[in-house]
Amino acid sequence: MKFIVETSARHVHVTKEDLEILFGKGYKLTKKKDLSQPNQFAAEEKVTVVGEKGELKMSILGPEREKTQVEVSMTDARTLGVNPPIKESGDLDEAFPCKIIGPKGEVECKNAIIVAKRHIHATPEDAEKLGIKNGDIVNVKVESKDRSIIFGNTVCRVSPSYALAMHIDTDEANAVCYGKQGEGEIVK
Repeated sequence: MKFIVETSARHVHVTKEDLEILFGKGYKLTKKKDLSQPNQFAAEEKVTVVGEKGELKMSILGPEREKTQVEVSMTDARTLGVNPPIKESGDLDEAFPCKIIGPKGEVECKNAIIVAKRHIHATPEDAEKLGIKNGDIVNVKVESKDRSIIFGNTVCRVSPSYALAMHIDTDEANAVCYGKQGEGEIVK
């Protein structure tokens, strides 16, 4: 069974409190476009993330989250001069610190920057068809004209609130030579 493999470019998730510090009291994110996961969207708003040696402009993804989090590729991490852990989204233990600057203020984050583990989002119905369970680690073959690849250590995340899709970062997408989207399948 094949599924969409999407490139997840560097981005920031913010708490409501941090959003108000960055953009002003009572501020609400402006939806730019819906993402493949239900109720998730890319916002018009951008912030500057400052690391130890550099900075990058990044988009915010909405809606607001319980924790402020910055997801980057390893190439982005080098630009920032940081060495973040590779973690599942939301797991900020040992995440790297940074400063986030918005038009109205800035936030110092002690644990924010991670390189997100590649992962598959699946509904329970899709998981059953794929033969996976939440937390499983699988290999996924992604085909391209010149550089097909098998991504190991892919985390399976199963929830009724998900839509079937795999997410990889820009470094991984570049390795397989495609832009925003391709197709993958689990292999043994």
